[in-house]
Amino acid sequence: MLLDRARIMRETGETGVYGEDDLKDFETYAAVRWPRLLRVAYLLTNGDHHEAEDLVQATLAKVYLRWHHIRTLDAPDQYVRRALINNNASRHRKRRVVQLLTPHLPEQRGPSDGGGGPESYDTRSALFAALADLPPRQRAIVVLRYWECLSEQETSRILGCSVGTVKSQASRALKKLRSSAVLSDYAVTAAHGR
Repeated sequence: MLLDRARIMRETGETGVYGEDDLKDFETYAAVRWPRLLRVAYLLTNGDHHEAEDLVQATLAKVYLRWHHIRTLDAPDQYVRRALINNNASRHRKRRVVQLLTPHLPEQRGPSDGGGGPESYDTRSALFAALADLPPRQRAIVVLRYWECLSEQETSRILGCSVGTVKSQASRALKKLRSSAVLSDYAVTAAHGR
């Protein structure tokens, strides 16, 4: 849908990418980066797959309009991540109707899924719930630092804040995650090797 919109915009002369090379370059970039951007958006949207897809699509639509400039940057990925985080923040500012539908069907427990391993549904659910309790900025910092494995400097550049802010917010977020009852139960279980 996004790429169809890109073609329509180019054909109708709307602002954005003009050359065929720009369009192909953007299509390639979007296709290659989609899975990673979706994973980051999934964490930023509290595990809501549909919201994550909408967030990535809206971000890529905005990026497309300036792609002729963005593609020349030294680090276009940082620009796109920052746009993703900004779009998520603006999503929180807007008044929205709360949907009562679940974002996905609950996973069925398998016979080997005892609920204690790092890949178990219970563990992932607990992690997502604890992550959802963090304020948006702290959540963004945790996702960028520990999920995307970015340095403090890279995270500060993406979020437009100082390295000290990244350090202090990460520290507060980790403290809050450690104090989560569900995660502390998981830590005790993991420490005893169960």
